[in-house]
Amino acid sequence: MTYTPKTNYDDVEKIWRSEKEKSQFGEDLSIGEIIFQEMVRHPKSVAQISVSEKTILLREDLLNNAIRIATYMRQLGLTQWDIVGVLARNTTHISAVAYACFFNGIALHSLNSTYLPEIIEKLFQNTKPRLIFCDGDEYEKVRAATTKLDVKIVTMRNHPEDAFSIQEILKTPAEVGFKPTSLERGSSHPLAIISTSGTTGTPKAVIVTNCRTILSTLTKLTTSDVQYSASTLDWISCLWTLVSSGVYSTKRIVSDEPFDPKEALRIIEDYQVTWVIQTPAQAAAIVSCPAFETANLDSIRYNYFGGGRCTMEVQKRLRRKLAGDYLNFAYGTSELGSLACVNRHFDAKPNSVGRPSAGYKLKIMDDKGGKLGPNEEGEVCVDKGSFWPGYYGNPEATEEVYKDNWFHTGDLGYVDDDGFVYIVERKKDLLKYQSNKYYPHELEELISQIPGVVEVCVFGIWNVENGDEAAANIVRKPNVLISEQDVEDYVARHAVTEFLRLHAGCLIVDDLKRSPNGKTNRAANKKHFLQAKGIQINT
Repeated sequence: MTYTPKTNYDDVEKIWRSEKEKSQFGEDLSIGEIIFQEMVRHPKSVAQISVSEKTILLREDLLNNAIRIATYMRQLGLTQWDIVGVLARNTTHISAVAYACFFNGIALHSLNSTYLPEIIEKLFQNTKPRLIFCDGDEYEKVRAATTKLDVKIVTMRNHPEDAFSIQEILKTPAEVGFKPTSLERGSSHPLAIISTSGTTGTPKAVIVTNCRTILSTLTKLTTSDVQYSASTLDWISCLWTLVSSGVYSTKRIVSDEPFDPKEALRIIEDYQVTWVIQTPAQAAAIVSCPAFETANLDSIRYNYFGGGRCTMEVQKRLRRKLAGDYLNFAYGTSELGSLACVNRHFDAKPNSVGRPSAGYKLKIMDDKGGKLGPNEEGEVCVDKGSFWPGYYGNPEATEEVYKDNWFHTGDLGYVDDDGFVYIVERKKDLLKYQSNKYYPHELEELISQIPGVVEVCVFGIWNVENGDEAAANIVRKPNVLISEQDVEDYVARHAVTEFLRLHAGCLIVDDLKRSPNGKTNRAANKKHFLQAKGIQINT
C-alpha cells in the first residue's frame, strides 16, 4: 500500500541514503502547473467540503475560482517576483487563493491570525506583499500593521463595511485561454513562505520551494482518499495537505473553527477520512476526549503525527483504535519543506520517526563537526537533494543552518542498525544538574506514565549551586485527582538515576503554553511556572 524507500549506509562517508522515487510528473512542471492539469482531468470529483460553512466544491468549481483570482492578480500587475500575504482561517475560498498564487508562480506568505500587530508588521515589512488576504476579524489589525506598505487588503469572511471582499474578486472574468505561469527559476522558485515557531523571538520567514520533495511520502494518495488537517495555511502541515490534495485529486475536509477533539472525531467518522495529520497536542486531546472511546476510526489509512514529542501512552491508545498499522510518526521541518522521515513500522520501531524519505541523505554530527555512525547520538543533518534558498531576507540566519546543501536541524538524534532515525531532543534544550547532563524528555516520558496525565512539559530552573533544576507543567485528565506532590513522589520512586528529580517542583495546569503553530513552547511554560510559583530568577 505504501512506498518505503530502501536505505543504504555508507560506512566510509557515514551517510545514510534512501533510493530516489521515480517522478510521476514532468520535471519541468511547477507545483501550480501540476495542480492545474490534475484539476482539469477530474472536473466532477469533490475537491473540498467545508464543515463549518457547509459548502461543497467540485474540482471544476475550485479551478474556476482559482483562475478568477489569478486573473485578478495579473490585472493588478503582479508577477512571479511578487509576494501575496495570507492571514486567514480555513474558509471556503482560501484554497483557491493559494492555488491562484501557485498558478501565477507567486509565493504566498502566510501568517498566523493570532500574531500581534508588531510581529505582523515586521514579517510583512520583510516580504512586502502587494496583496493580502485576511479574515475580517483581523482586518483592522492587518491594516494598522501595513500602513507603511503599498498593499491592497481582501477579506475572506466577516467582512467590515469598508473592506474589499473575496466575493468581489470572484466576479472577475477569467482570462481567455488561461494557463499557469512557467517559472523562471524552476524548482528553486519560492512556492510559499512559512513562519518558524518563534519560540526564541520574531519568527523567521522560511522559503518553501517548488521542489518535488514537498510530495515526499505522499505519492500513494489517490482520488479515493479523504484528507483532513485542522491546521491553517501558516503551518507547513496545512501546506502539505493543500498541495497533495491538488496534485493527487483527493477530497479535502476543512473548517474555519478552532481545533476541537470531539469535532475532529466527528469529522473523521462522518466524512470517512482516510488521511490525517496532527500535532502531538492534538493527538493527546483526541485520546483524552470522552468521545474517543466510541469513535469509529476504521476509515483511516494514514495517521501522521509530528512536530514534537508524543507520549507513548497516547501513541498506544491511538494505535489500538486504528484498523491497522496506520500510525505514522513523522519528522519534517518548515525549512526542509517536506516530511524527511515517516515511520510506517510503529509496532516494530515505536518512537522512531522512520527511515529517510526517498532521495534524502542524512548524517549525524558531533559538536566538533565529525560524522558519527549507527547508534551514536549527535545533531541530525539532512540533504534533500535540492537547493534551499533559506530564510527570506535573512542570509545570516541561513548560513548558520545551511551548509554545503546540508540543513543542520538543531535536533539531537541517532540512527539504529536498521536505518531508522530517532529524534532525542532539541540541541538547545540539553540541561545539566550538578555536572550531570539530562534531557527534558527523560522526565516527560516518566511523568507521562502516571495514570491520568495527558501532557507534560519539563524545563530547567537555573540555580547557582546546582545548575538546571528540573520543573514541569502537567495537564491531567478532567476529574483525575493527581497532586503536585504525587508527581514529585512518583518521579523520585521511578527515576533511573538519583539526580533525575523535579528539584524545582511541578505545577498542575489546564493546558500547556503553545506557540501559534501549535507546538509546545518550553520557554512560555517556564515563564508561566515562575509566575505561578512567584519565583524570580536573576540573570
